[in-house]
Amino acid sequence: MFRYVRVPKDDLPIQQRLEELAIERRRFGYRRLHVLLRREGLAINIKRTRRIYRAANLQVRRRKKRRIALGRGNPKPLVSRINERWSLDFVQDSLQSGRRFRALTIVDDFTRESLGIEVDFSLSGARMARVLDMIGSIRGFPECIVLDNGSEMTSIAMLQWSLQRRVRLHFIEPGKPTQNGFIESFNGKFRDECLNENQFTTLSEARTTIEEWRIDYNLNRPHSSLGNKTPEEFVRELINHQLLPLAVA
Repeated sequence: MFRYVRVPKDDLPIQQRLEELAIERRRFGYRRLHVLLRREGLAINIKRTRRIYRAANLQVRRRKKRRIALGRGNPKPLVSRINERWSLDFVQDSLQSGRRFRALTIVDDFTRESLGIEVDFSLSGARMARVLDMIGSIRGFPECIVLDNGSEMTSIAMLQWSLQRRVRLHFIEPGKPTQNGFIESFNGKFRDECLNENQFTTLSEARTTIEEWRIDYNLNRPHSSLGNKTPEEFVRELINHQLLPLAVA
């Protein structure tokens, strides 16, 4: 009687080349890698390629999303300490020439301080991250920031920044600005008391005037929600009662 005796094939050279190709093309599956092997002149069928591919554990790994702390909808209404939550948004205005500019406004929801107003013709997500880093290096970073769903807010630069700084981003629902009430209230005052009261010929003039108004807002403007204290007086009172470290001021 005649019996077929299986002759084992030497898969090692093919496996080594397959591993090299899988390293070069990490998102290629065995079908595309098989095409590359055939292009190199290897006489191999796809079943053998698949067997070697699986034996070498070269399957394409499913990408894991980075864990970024995000929230949606209406944030909790009350905050109880400094840097617990900031809010930010954009305000638009124009120079006398008609050219429009934008202002990024940032507020601490607890102290009602205007932490910064960045003014320019264009403000990207990367620029926002740099501004937040500058403020955070002085007073520390917030636990949470409330913002809308604009392209700058949801940019890769902002998501990476929140991941690196461990700051939770809380996005309001589209079309519901009242969910970001603190910054909306501030922006109303900013427009009524500053933007509508001044005409700007240059961007430099706008920056100077807006920064002067921001400082006056923090130091001299009474705030009804703070018992008619200014934000600066409110923070100083907290310091005097030893509820805040002096460095926070």
